[in-house]
Amino acid sequence: MAFAPATPATGAVVTGLTSPTYTLLSDTAPNINGKQYAISALGGTQTSVDVNSVSKPFTTSFFRPPILRTLPQANPVTGVIKNVPLNVYKFITRKGAAPAVNQSIMVPKITTIIEVPAGVDTYEPEEIRAMISCHFGIGWEQASGISVTVLTGVL
Repeated sequence: MAFAPATPATGAVVTGLTSPTYTLLSDTAPNINGKQYAISALGGTQTSVDVNSVSKPFTTSFFRPPILRTLPQANPVTGVIKNVPLNVYKFITRKGAAPAVNQSIMVPKITTIIEVPAGVDTYEPEEIRAMISCHFGIGWEQASGISVTVLTGVL
């Protein structure tokens, strides 16, 4: 699989963290259609942030569909393809955190779901590249603002 992040990974600029980096250690994904990495060390200034542990996970995973779908045959009369199937990919980051003093660890997570209609990957791959570039570029650029919104509820 092409999902192979560099280690250490450089974190996006987020208020409260200074030059964050994350050392990735190859881990076992929850199923055979994924790759997972555990965060084993932190760089920069990330006061009170913990690395991965059994009781407080910090992992990032990418999953492909269990069965990659292709385009079905078009109607021989109309040329229309009815019910184009989707290939669904998921990118998930999990980070254990306590909701309050003396409380059990909960696991907040971010899930990005990428739904690609079968055939687009070969007919217009540049459109997929542009979509992914835009999505993660805006996510990178807006990481600090997104974190503020998630923490304050102010959009």
